[in-house]
Amino acid sequence: MADFKLVVSDPKTAKAYNIDVTGPRTAKFVGKAIGAEVDGEAVGLTGYTLVITGGSDKDGVPMRKDLPGQGRRKVLVAGGVGYHPKSDGMRKRKTLRGNEISGDLVQVNAVVKSYGPKPLEELVPKTEGAGKKKKEEKKKAAAEAKK
Repeated sequence: MADFKLVVSDPKTAKAYNIDVTGPRTAKFVGKAIGAEVDGEAVGLTGYTLVITGGSDKDGVPMRKDLPGQGRRKVLVAGGVGYHPKSDGMRKRKTLRGNEISGDLVQVNAVVKSYGPKPLEELVPKTEGAGKKKKEEKKKAAAEAKK
């Protein structure tokens, strides 16, 4: 089975929450395309409805809504997801992934469409970010250096 991280964005609070999706829970997502609605019950978000907005695989290749299927393709693009040209008229051949979720993905992005009875902060376990840990380590090291 495919294991991936689900990044749920909350438009009301402008916060994002990471949820690890493993085992049989991934079956609710595999085969769905960008724009599809998924019941939040699949990841422990009772009462919530999520809309899939994208994702990326282990190499960072992003999904693109206008490419059908699951696989990677080299596509000539002039802008949008996966390529932002520096000047007008520039086009480039980029490797992009289709709009369907497969077992190769590492991250799947979703946004909340309808809310449940409890707020997301209560349902998703809070984890301390890597950035905060590094800042605390730097502060400790600076304090020890002053001694």
